[in-house]
Amino acid sequence: MTDSKKIIYECINSIKELDYSAMQKAREYQSTLAMPPGSLGLLQDIGGQIAGITGRIKNTVGVKRIIVLCADNGVVSEGVSSAPKSVTASQAVNMTRYLTGMSCLAKHFGNQVQVVDVGIETEYECPSVLNKNIRHGTDNIVLGPAMTKNESERAIAVGIELAGLAKKDGVELLGVGEMGIGNTTTSTAVLSALTGVSPLKITGRGGGLTDEAFEKKIKVIECALSVNKPDSNDVIDVLHKVGGLDIAAMCGVFLGAAQNRIPVVIDGYISIVAALCAYRMSSMCAGYFIPSHQSEECGYMIAAKELNLMPFLNLKMRLGEGSGCPLAFQIVEAACTVMNSMASFEQASIDDSYLEEIRRQ
Repeated sequence: MTDSKKIIYECINSIKELDYSAMQKAREYQSTLAMPPGSLGLLQDIGGQIAGITGRIKNTVGVKRIIVLCADNGVVSEGVSSAPKSVTASQAVNMTRYLTGMSCLAKHFGNQVQVVDVGIETEYECPSVLNKNIRHGTDNIVLGPAMTKNESERAIAVGIELAGLAKKDGVELLGVGEMGIGNTTTSTAVLSALTGVSPLKITGRGGGLTDEAFEKKIKVIECALSVNKPDSNDVIDVLHKVGGLDIAAMCGVFLGAAQNRIPVVIDGYISIVAALCAYRMSSMCAGYFIPSHQSEECGYMIAAKELNLMPFLNLKMRLGEGSGCPLAFQIVEAACTVMNSMASFEQASIDDSYLEEIRRQ
């Protein structure tokens, strides 16, 4: 067994279920707060979920980090993206300077951003980008596998390692983003392989394509699946044949977050496909996932349904990068604030007997 396989195996086998006793206690505590039953909706659900992750009724999420996995994709040579590969490296660097959509939001809210190179092809100079490069971009999935099985395993192991480092750094809430030109194509191929849904039904326009390029993108994904024949029951087989280093490493972060009992926010389309990969490897990790916004990519809700998750924001966003994470972090923080600071009926000097009939329903 290789070191990467061992890391993945140990991670999966150490993921535990949520603390359902703590979740029940959180629900009971919420019922004492000065409000009609369930009136804070999803904030109460999130508060209960956080309790299940930590085992505590009252929690904080003081240190928040967005891990952004960056890699290039060989399928770009098929004309499936409006942007050149060089944009991957440029934006990875710009993220460290807080100049991109995601990173300027993260800076505003005081969130950490960790930019990680797992497969950037273009040369760049930026010490602030963490170098975990496995190879300089993947191969063209129309012609054969994106990478070797070992390389996909190494990428997953990198993600697991990053989540472990976050735990050591005292991070209490994680977000998972990406930067990789062409990765809406690879993520759609992965989603189609895992779910059996035709690329025709789940392919979106990514960063923007002409009608002609969009039609070609669908055909490219169909061809890649036909050429590689990924095994839908084997996530690593799917990732190494039609995925990307960014998606594989993101999958590892989701697994590692669950292993370390850290709540982890899903961003948009590529992020939720990576979360689905993690879920297929260990179904228990889904309890640690917090969706953020509904991506405009048409495959997003297919993946969300597979995970039985419903995003709580719909801002018509489709940027990626992890841009939904800083916004979702604020909502998670709000859910914790309710648990920590809201008065009970007793503290508010309110006789709650008027709610008895409602509670019995």
